Amino acid sequence: MERFIKAISAPGAKGATAGVAPTQKSLGTAVNVWDNIGAVHVEKKANYDRSFKRLLDLWLDKVVHVAGSGFVFVLVMAILLVWALLGIKYGQSEMWQVVISDFQAIFCYIFDSFLMRQQLIGHDSIMMVAARLRSRNISNSRMLRHFVEKKSDKLCQIERLDQTAEFPKVNWLGRLSNYAASVTGHIITILFYWICIFVWIGFGQYCDWSDEWQLYINSATSALMVFVFVFLENIREQHRTYSESCLALIHKTDSSLELRLRIVTGDTIENEPVVIPGPQVTKIQRAIYYYADIVGSLVGIGLMLVVIVIWVVIGPAMSFDSNWWLIIGTYTGLIGMTDGFILRNVFHHLGQHEDKAFDQIRTEDLAMFDVIGASPPAEEVIQDSGLSFRISAAVGHFCSREFVVVFGTTVMIGLVIGASVMKWSTAGQLLCNIPPSLIESFLMIILITSQNMADAKRRAVLFNIYQRRRHLLSYVNDTPIDDTPIAD
Repeated sequence: MERFIKAISAPGAKGATAGVAPTQKSLGTAVNVWDNIGAVHVEKKANYDRSFKRLLDLWLDKVVHVAGSGFVFVLVMAILLVWALLGIKYGQSEMWQVVISDFQAIFCYIFDSFLMRQQLIGHDSIMMVAARLRSRNISNSRMLRHFVEKKSDKLCQIERLDQTAEFPKVNWLGRLSNYAASVTGHIITILFYWICIFVWIGFGQYCDWSDEWQLYINSATSALMVFVFVFLENIREQHRTYSESCLALIHKTDSSLELRLRIVTGDTIENEPVVIPGPQVTKIQRAIYYYADIVGSLVGIGLMLVVIVIWVVIGPAMSFDSNWWLIIGTYTGLIGMTDGFILRNVFHHLGQHEDKAFDQIRTEDLAMFDVIGASPPAEEVIQDSGLSFRISAAVGHFCSREFVVVFGTTVMIGLVIGASVMKWSTAGQLLCNIPPSLIESFLMIILITSQNMADAKRRAVLFNIYQRRRHLLSYVNDTPIDDTPIAD
């Protein structure tokens, strides 16, 4: 029983991240570099038992990566185009709109889980990177002090290097995606979205507030959500791939710096493990993380499949009528709105925790430049300028607050009560479809804005980390070394 309670309470616990950088070793002048990870290897946290990944988890991660590929993005865009063209002929049919809306709702529900998992595994990965960088910083800082003490007569200014040399460039597809993301998440796009919503509301009286009038906006927002979800998945996957190439270069430079220092100082002390404490959270935030962990796991996928199977099974009893078709859309619409609030919240809070970890790395890096008495290289900084930028950031920050998530959950409960009063008629189910669709679409659009901002800042952070290590390596390489380490 105790084991069962521990298992069901484990999700949501964002505990400490422990990591250690593999030690670079040399044998005389022969170098044995066995730390060759290339891309980032992710280790899991101890207090939510992810010490290993089951085969199904590995497959799910693979599916998430494929879902963010360019091929899937183009495929989904083609499907949306075909849907729009067929709508010219069949769009007046109520059943056509209901069926299409349902399939779109199921698609978005699936991508909700994918985006949540993508967010969580990305956070685990970047925190492990931070722990390993700090682990190697401890050794490099110690050896630099020793190096300076023994070579004080040879101190010199660091050679000024080409600021852009070697560092990976964003390819044309990445630049195109970044531009599209900036347009999609722009404050003008958001205003245009709400203008369209109010125009639709204005036609309500003219259309006698009919079910068909409601289905029009339901279909439109469903199509918009499909685009936004698959686009967000795609730009996240592109950023992950780009970040891994940057981290591989940082790792190579950092390892070379450690190895060079070990050769000239004779230091053989293993790199120390570093533990980065987990974020301090309130009970409400812990509950939000709990929900996110469930949605982004095999449990969440399993629950989704169970709901779909139950929906199919009750189809004959309801004669597969329009109400039956709407049931799945109602469920996914309500859950999707909640997931939208959760995604925005988790993205913001985990991002803050990651930023603090990299700020600590920067502080440690600058301390090493103090040790050698040299100025660090100029940093690349992304300015938070422009009215549109500030408004988008403010809206995104507000929507990530805990009380906003609670408000969204309250709205969901209220919609369920309203539909129950209406005896779950077509109008009652549309009540649970349309407002959630409008809200979720808005939340996903501003999430694209936040993602675009965060990606630009993270690229600058990685570039600055690389430059600092490259300059330190240049400093150490300025001192000729012989076959024997510096004697104590």
